Amino acid sequence: MREIDLHVHTTASDGTTPPEKLVRLAEAQGLRAVAITDHDTVHGYVAAARAGKACGVELVPGIEISTKFRRAVHILGYYVDPESPELKPVLDWVVQDRDARNEKMVALMAADGLPVSYAQMHERFGEVIGRPHFARVLVELGLAETVKDAFDRFVEKGQKYYVGRNFLSIERSIEIIRAAGGVPVLAHPFQYRLDDAGLRELIEHCLDHGLKGLECRYSGYDEDMCAYLLALAEEYRLLPTGGSDYHGANKPQIALGSGRNGELEVPYEWLARLKEAASV
Repeated sequence: MREIDLHVHTTASDGTTPPEKLVRLAEAQGLRAVAITDHDTVHGYVAAARAGKACGVELVPGIEISTKFRRAVHILGYYVDPESPELKPVLDWVVQDRDARNEKMVALMAADGLPVSYAQMHERFGEVIGRPHFARVLVELGLAETVKDAFDRFVEKGQKYYVGRNFLSIERSIEIIRAAGGVPVLAHPFQYRLDDAGLRELIEHCLDHGLKGLECRYSGYDEDMCAYLLALAEEYRLLPTGGSDYHGANKPQIALGSGRNGELEVPYEWLARLKEAASV
């Protein structure tokens, strides 16, 4: 039985489902709890929390922070305090840096005569604008067939409209999650395409700076992959977590609560352990 989904994005970052609607969707699918883990913002959780009280779905305040360790690495934070004074200035810096990057991408498109306005993108997509939003615009302009096609040919690293961002270090990201009362977790470990030695090096680096958990169940991960990650979590005494990485129409192949092919099942017990860790 599918009980929880601890990795979900809303329109507050790069998802397409509004926070309030996501809560209703979780209820309709019989989920007991959902963690709102928007990129670099807690605003989606705040909006969803109001709707969650009305329908009885347990909502977990979360965040996903983009960091760098030789390559891009994502750190999830669970039970962060949305009002934490430690969190806001850092997230403000992230927003400013992302806005500067986005303005450069708009300028590149404008130089090719594309009618892309950053102000209009904000009006349409909300506060947080990322490459998935640029990809959607490129699809609508007829320059790409799908969001994936737009990424592959225009906004992925090395492509025409790609502009890089500055990232927080892993050390700083874990530090601010913990300062905000949260539990830091390494997201989707296989996405970094590391061998066993490389993944262990990453985990050990994160552990040295306060990592508490490892995402062991994730969309597209089969039982062998999950078993390997669970063994690592046990070896390193990390809390196991799991989630779909639901983004709505931006990742249409991934369903809330059940993942890519219905393979995702995350037990409520894992959330109970996260709660206990957050309360220490």
